[in-house]
Amino acid sequence: SPDNMGLLDPATSDGRVIFFLPWEKMTIAGTTDSPTDVTSHPIPTEEDINFILSEVRNYLGADVEVRRGDVLAAWSGIRPLVTNPNSKDTQSISRNHVVNISDSGLITIAGGKWTTYRAMARDTIDAAIQEHKLKAGSCRTMGLQLEGAQDWSPTLYIRLVQDYGLESEVAQHLASTYGDKAFEVAKIAQVTGKRWPIVGRRLVSEFPYIEAEVVYGVKEYARTAVDMISRRTRLAFLNVQAAEEALPRIVDIMAKELNWTEQKKKEELETAKTFLYYEMGYKVKTDQLTDSSEISLVPSDIERYKKRFHMFDKDKKGFITILDVQRVLQVRLPQLLPSWAGAIQKGHVSGSRLAVLMKSAEEKLRPREAIPVDRSGGGL
Repeated sequence: SPDNMGLLDPATSDGRVIFFLPWEKMTIAGTTDSPTDVTSHPIPTEEDINFILSEVRNYLGADVEVRRGDVLAAWSGIRPLVTNPNSKDTQSISRNHVVNISDSGLITIAGGKWTTYRAMARDTIDAAIQEHKLKAGSCRTMGLQLEGAQDWSPTLYIRLVQDYGLESEVAQHLASTYGDKAFEVAKIAQVTGKRWPIVGRRLVSEFPYIEAEVVYGVKEYARTAVDMISRRTRLAFLNVQAAEEALPRIVDIMAKELNWTEQKKKEELETAKTFLYYEMGYKVKTDQLTDSSEISLVPSDIERYKKRFHMFDKDKKGFITILDVQRVLQVRLPQLLPSWAGAIQKGHVSGSRLAVLMKSAEEKLRPREAIPVDRSGGGL
């Protein structure tokens, strides 16, 4: 998705809405809307995921192929719908919020969703003012800024880089997420021990979330690892494998801040893994892969992986060593190899985090062609 553009089509093949939204340098695609039983762990189904993928393909060019393995996380939730008690049609269900005033003057608001909270608050207060003849000025919610917005500016991240020695990507993330409160996060960021960045240890290599955010989250009353991987950071929504990799470190930091026992740490870790397994799409992904799966590579895939292999095999040995991969990726392989090997064994390579990292490293290894002088205006 383009960085500043979303797409929504309310007329898909079966009448459901499809959308693309750029978010955290990735793309959210959705959505389905089906009746369900009430459960503590709503699970996205393989049928729903494949429907979205099928619809997504209708909007992309022929050169873009979206595969099941490209889905890094999938989630669903249970949305309570409300019936308006004042409606003549008692069967009518509202997908918006409903404000009801009882005979005793009690004002009740039901339905709605998080993204419309300001409108819900305004409608509720307006109803109270009108019903009980309260004195109040005009609604001010549209002008009220969120915490951290007061001194924010598009270039605020530059000060974070200059004053604290944060990576530019990390600084931009902190500024856009915390606003002017980003400086409070930067102040508690630990020294990396490297020449650059000076501070800001990442939780996982390919995302700009840093350890200091966990400490800051605890100061803002985060009390569970699930809260940290899903709401204080967005790792669970962006990549379930990355979230699982970051979990042990997150739990360790929270344990230190909150004085958790070893038993409590174990419980938090298991609860968070269960959350990722059921509610963030890990289950449907593992259910899809069976021990009898064959490796599904088309000829173009084989040719692409052969080229990538030769790029990593710089010495033309005919094989790739751990040192070859570490030299290019600069990551710790013990954390990545099990998931990669499992993905190959079960026929799915594209979703592997190591495969994704190798793909991104390919650009660095590709030899650059010389620019013809006669086409350069006489010089470079």
